[in-house]
Amino acid sequence: MAQAQLLQKKNNKIRPCTQDRAFGAVVVISLAIFLLLTIYPLIFVISASFSDPKLVASGQMILLPKGFSLQGYQYVMQYEEIWLGYRNTIFYTIVGTLVNLVFTLPCAYGLSRRDVKGRNFIMTLYVITMYVGGGLIPHYLNLQSLHLINSPWVLIIPGAVSTYNLIVARTFFSNSIPWELHEAAFIDGSSDFRTFLQIVLPLSTPIIVVLTLYYGVGHWNSYFSALIYLNDRNLYPLQVFLHEILSLSNFMANAMQEGTLSPEEMAAMLEQVETANMIKYCMIVVASAPMMVLYPFLQRFFTKGVMIGAIKG
Repeated sequence: MAQAQLLQKKNNKIRPCTQDRAFGAVVVISLAIFLLLTIYPLIFVISASFSDPKLVASGQMILLPKGFSLQGYQYVMQYEEIWLGYRNTIFYTIVGTLVNLVFTLPCAYGLSRRDVKGRNFIMTLYVITMYVGGGLIPHYLNLQSLHLINSPWVLIIPGAVSTYNLIVARTFFSNSIPWELHEAAFIDGSSDFRTFLQIVLPLSTPIIVVLTLYYGVGHWNSYFSALIYLNDRNLYPLQVFLHEILSLSNFMANAMQEGTLSPEEMAAMLEQVETANMIKYCMIVVASAPMMVLYPFLQRFFTKGVMIGAIKG
């Protein structure tokens, strides 16, 4: 009897029609194409970092390493400015992210409280800054008047609060922390500050991790602000040195194509181009490795953060 019922259930299963199968096949093929488009540049850069730069420049290396070589990584290890940039980038990332969290979380919590008067007006002022800015020159003059130019704090203090991250955190506090929890804390005699520290923050681990990832990746990849506001090479982050190597490689390649150099200058330029091509892919791998290693462990929080940010209520 039981076997007959099982057979009947199997026979009663809904089988997908031809249109559903075709749609499923299109989705799978599309996702496979997007996967290839996404993963190919990553594999190419990693393979190029272990390949002969001449083979990479000539286009003979397509996917897998050719002319296996570790000279690029050996040169990177001996390049002192890279480790100087690493040290500065780690400092900017850790200290900058802590400053971001210290300013963003209390501000977002305050704007999420329904008993705060004028919170919508304040939030509107924040949102306006996402679309309207004073411009680069007024911003530079403002930082100069504050004596922040050519200081490590110029990469940390001006961007202490990101409006987008503020909206994400505010949305999380509004939708994930029940208001009844605040009322119960107030009835027990808890102050606003104590409620935030001892009740709200322990329940906000997902948004804290998400903001840490957002801000950390932003600080790690930042280079434009350093190019504008820093003059001392001892303060440059790692990405600035990477930008210099890539720019130098492109400049020398263009100069060689113009053919305005003498044979001696051409030989020296060719040697510099080969050196730059040898280490630029290694530099990209070295600069991206920490974030690539860290991201898989925080990916589930990152996905949740994206879903939170999609609701701007």
